[in-house]
Amino acid sequence: MALCGHEGAAPSAGAARVAASADALAAELCVRNGRDVPVVDGSGLLGERAAILGLRRRGRVSPGGACRLLHAADGFLALQLARPDDRALLPAWLERDVVTEPWAAVTDALPERTAREWVARGRLLGLAVAEASAPGAATCSGVRLRRIGRPRERGPGRPRIVDLSSLWAGPLCTQLLGLAGARVVKVESTARPDGARLGSARFFDLLNAGKASVALDFTSPRGRDRLLRLLECADVVVEASRPRALRQLGIDAEALLAAAPGLVWVSITGYGREEPEASWVAFGDDAAVAAGLAVATGDAAAPIFCADAIADPLAGLAAAVATRRALERGGGCLIEVSLAGVARQALGPVAAAPARVTQREGAWWVECQGRSEPVAPPRARPAAGRARPLGADTAAL
Repeated sequence: MALCGHEGAAPSAGAARVAASADALAAELCVRNGRDVPVVDGSGLLGERAAILGLRRRGRVSPGGACRLLHAADGFLALQLARPDDRALLPAWLERDVVTEPWAAVTDALPERTAREWVARGRLLGLAVAEASAPGAATCSGVRLRRIGRPRERGPGRPRIVDLSSLWAGPLCTQLLGLAGARVVKVESTARPDGARLGSARFFDLLNAGKASVALDFTSPRGRDRLLRLLECADVVVEASRPRALRQLGIDAEALLAAAPGLVWVSITGYGREEPEASWVAFGDDAAVAAGLAVATGDAAAPIFCADAIADPLAGLAAAVATRRALERGGGCLIEVSLAGVARQALGPVAAAPARVTQREGAWWVECQGRSEPVAPPRARPAAGRARPLGADTAAL
């Protein structure tokens, strides 16, 4: 709640179900992990980046600042400008020169077309853009399991995980699996390592401490060969790339699953692996808007962001739970995790109980079903140590 609402105004309780869904996933993960593994604070995971970076609620601007809810001719859409290339695409998207500040140019142009038209054009260009949907309007599944390979009985050893993902959802998934004893190898491109390395060191350490680090040149035959050898030794592979990008490296998830009994392949995407959705770019903020969380947090006439890139930690938590289930059943499967689908499912089928938010002595309180609780600030776990330097374990592994 501390991250939901307009700056300086009362926080919104509109998406309280999302925190409850995160707690339910964490409770299942803890049961599957066993008694000797640290308890996971599910709702706490949703605000860890905000706690570390000191982010706050900003209404129609995401807490991280890279995504905004903007008015088109018939409704709202979310646009993410997280990468330098995104701003370079604006003239083609808007069909005009962008001579003013980029957000001002976008705001001026959007009323000329419907939100759906802008979203369709933006996705063709590779922009992370999404229509502000009503809760329940999105149809992509959150977690889908496809049995492709053969299961096998697993011995008592620690599962070996190759983590090809970056940023938040995938690294959180493998970090949670590492807490349960898995051996995690983080594999990055020497040319384009995980972009999170350039951000907060504390947040990167939180998600990646305890993982071995391998850096390979994916553009060279030798680098791709070494990558395939690592994948062939894995019990679990976690990636968050569009399927086309991996195929360009010679990596075919379905073929590897068919060849390696017991392998679990976790694919985290914005909207799923089927075309055209597989080609759509998505980040945690815009995927959550597509799932209906902005309308649930505000309303259809005035949507506001639900926390900080919330589809990312939700997807990471859901992926970890699904992976634990798959390992218990012998693997041999492809797990498809959709940011938008997981966020949609987190709203649940039942409306939250009415809540009233009040202010007492400068602090916000929420009253619901006869109980009164203070609105807690975002919180973050301490990192287990420092993440390994890029490529520190390449030679050894």
